[in-house]
Amino acid sequence: MEKHLLDPARLRKIPPQFSWIDQRLVREHHIERLSHAAGALYLFLLTVADARGLSFYSERSIGRYLAMTAERLDYARKELLRAELIAYRDPLYQVLSLDGLPLSSERGRRICSIKEIFKQMGGLV
Repeated sequence: MEKHLLDPARLRKIPPQFSWIDQRLVREHHIERLSHAAGALYLFLLTVADARGLSFYSERSIGRYLAMTAERLDYARKELLRAELIAYRDPLYQVLSLDGLPLSSERGRRICSIKEIFKQMGGLV
């Protein structure tokens, strides 16, 4: 299977601190907003992803490794998508960079610069 980035702008890089898992996951409180199932799926995806954050384990394999039903796995995946921690297009997962994620738990209500607003409006910057 050919793997391609689902979100090239959010290519994950090895974090600067001494840790394989980006410490901002805890420091910026992203982990606090996840269920245990979503946290387990995120850790699994971090573990099996290639250098670009990509993996394509099947639903059945992930469910078997994490002892999750298909329904539970689907819910955990949707939770990670809402948290903007992963991108997904069956069967490909991409673990996304934490760069640019708002620190607030109110995801849709973050403060944006004028530059960000114009960029969202169509790259007018």
